[in-house]
Amino acid sequence: MAALLSLLALSGSATAKIVADATRPASITADIVSGQPLDGFVSFSIEFASFPDFAGNTSKPNKFSNNLLNNLGYFTGTKPYIRVGGNTQDYAIYNPDLKIALNGTVNATRSPDYPTTIEIGPSYFESYLTWPNVKFSHGFNMGGNHDDRQWSTLLQTAAIACKTLGKEKLYWWEYGNEPDLFATSAQGPVRPSNWNESDYVSEWLAGTRAIKGVIAKTCPDMLRNETYGYLAPSFAGVSNHLKAPLAWSDGLDKDETIRYYSTHNYISGATSPGVTLQGTLMNHTSTRNSVNPHLTEFAKISPSAPGLVQIMGETNSLYNQGKPGLSNSFGAALWGIDFNLYCASVGIGRVHMHMGTNYRYASWQPVTTDLAIIGTKAPYYGNIAVAAFLGNLRIEPVRIAQLNLTSSSSSSTSTSSSCSGSSAGETEVGVQDAAYGAYVDNVLSRIMVINMRAYNYTLNGTGDLDVRNPTARPVRTYSFGVNGFHDGREVVVRRLYANGSDAITGITWDGTSYNYELDLGRPVRLRNVTDVGERVSVKKGVVEVAVPDSQAVVLDFGGF
Repeated sequence: MAALLSLLALSGSATAKIVADATRPASITADIVSGQPLDGFVSFSIEFASFPDFAGNTSKPNKFSNNLLNNLGYFTGTKPYIRVGGNTQDYAIYNPDLKIALNGTVNATRSPDYPTTIEIGPSYFESYLTWPNVKFSHGFNMGGNHDDRQWSTLLQTAAIACKTLGKEKLYWWEYGNEPDLFATSAQGPVRPSNWNESDYVSEWLAGTRAIKGVIAKTCPDMLRNETYGYLAPSFAGVSNHLKAPLAWSDGLDKDETIRYYSTHNYISGATSPGVTLQGTLMNHTSTRNSVNPHLTEFAKISPSAPGLVQIMGETNSLYNQGKPGLSNSFGAALWGIDFNLYCASVGIGRVHMHMGTNYRYASWQPVTTDLAIIGTKAPYYGNIAVAAFLGNLRIEPVRIAQLNLTSSSSSSTSTSSSCSGSSAGETEVGVQDAAYGAYVDNVLSRIMVINMRAYNYTLNGTGDLDVRNPTARPVRTYSFGVNGFHDGREVVVRRLYANGSDAITGITWDGTSYNYELDLGRPVRLRNVTDVGERVSVKKGVVEVAVPDSQAVVLDFGGF
């Protein structure tokens, strides 16, 4: 039986309706069979050079970071998996005599955001010991950075990493970050222009076999299938110098050691022309268009790799570490919800949001530097909302389905005094909003509504708090057909709130703050938030909720 999802823009006489299927039949429908996220779906990728900042060391662990990871683990039943890698993994050279964890030199002509000449010492690996109940992937240096110590670094760090991580802390290994850019990198090529997929595969197999040889001598108990394997190929995208399907056909997984098919994605670039919050990030069409080519690519590989799951091994909003005012805004948090849940709905098993020290798109700043102060950033609240929506995946696995929104218009005379807004045009529907259903045992459990119509708290989104936007914030009322739930059934409403899409502070999830300055990132319920404990009721097979522009809401059919 079809169900109705409608969005009523309560303004004047215009009513826009959006129709979608929210109620599922007894058997789960084919379009969401693939949408079952892995445990720890909300995970992170941390820049190799930034890892000591995020994790600390055994004498001074970063408790703030651990608290934020604990919060996510509370919702999903598993703390995030941490991939330690990124561009700087391929710059890192091991120096056994180095007395500090990492010594890096920034060359602004290559990158102003991270060091491109790096040595790590034995104490670097202490950072893997500071977060209880977290599994890590360690990124080995394949690129080399034109340093003839690359091979000795690989062999030495393989021994140290396996002894440090052991079976309990190891996620998987990774050899090389974005090798599809090795011949063309903006930070400087590290392979000749004629380096091809076959060359890459030969190098990758030689390196991973060398790693295995070291582990066989140093940590032989880690060579079983459940404790030995790789995230690969970790390509930067689908249209670069190397193509993953060709690498696969050339024998990349000849040794059958690839455990997750890892790919990387960024919607656009921090300095790309025409990038805007509304047009680039708070835009469901943009997200679909960015993710779908990865699905097409994986479809060329998956028939020869039954059971292999695709993950986003590194992703975030805008490459080159994000753009101020966009990547660190509440709008980016809303984008992150849509991006993560769209990935979940199309079968991408886990998403690692990338971050580093001083990165604009990071979920949190782990330490105070001369560029940024320690603190929880807006994107983290998007991570929390996704985790809360998915629920405890260890106890109650869910399937995620996108509720496809289509618009039809009809005249009406809605005169609600408590809600205001403008008519939702057909071009906005399904572009500037998105909705997802979470199904447990084939039954609707939760609905996520993301209203991505930008509302700037400050005038024209300038960020000047002394000049507020004089325009009232529009509110839309979403009505979901939920056939099968009896009249009067109460549904809990949980809101992700900020003053506007341009806000970078003052954000709450269900009335809770995770800010550093309150309790080192632990959850703190704020007394001045009035919409906590909100409930709505099913009436005649429909549940209705008002959602202001630039806000996300979860309807929980079982959360009391």
